[in-house]
Amino acid sequence: MATTTDVLAEITGMLVEILGDEFLLAEEVTMSTSFNEDLALESIEFVALAELLHERYGSGVDLMGFLAEKDMDAILAMSVGELVTHISLVTHASLARTSPGASKAAPAAATAPASTASAPTAG
Repeated sequence: MATTTDVLAEITGMLVEILGDEFLLAEEVTMSTSFNEDLALESIEFVALAELLHERYGSGVDLMGFLAEKDMDAILAMSVGELVTHISLVTHASLARTSPGASKAAPAAATAPASTASAPTAG
């Protein structure tokens, strides 16, 4: 499983690809780096980042969906750390669903409602 440091490094690499080496050499990307204030990311650059995230992590990491859940102030204040945390949570949840133990638990959970639904009701 990727660590927070790994995800931060991958996002930094994506930002270098989008913004160019020269820009990011002057700006160290940390968990507290803001996309708007520090990196001045424009909407087209968010789209490019979304595409790179999709290529790397799959459809589970939906940057546009993640942004859609936020109001404008939250989007403007969003830090790289928030995105790293989101990616870590999504990828961790995805791994949990695909682990061998998770697949055995799913059928039991699916049958539980059916058995309670067939219980007689007082009439």
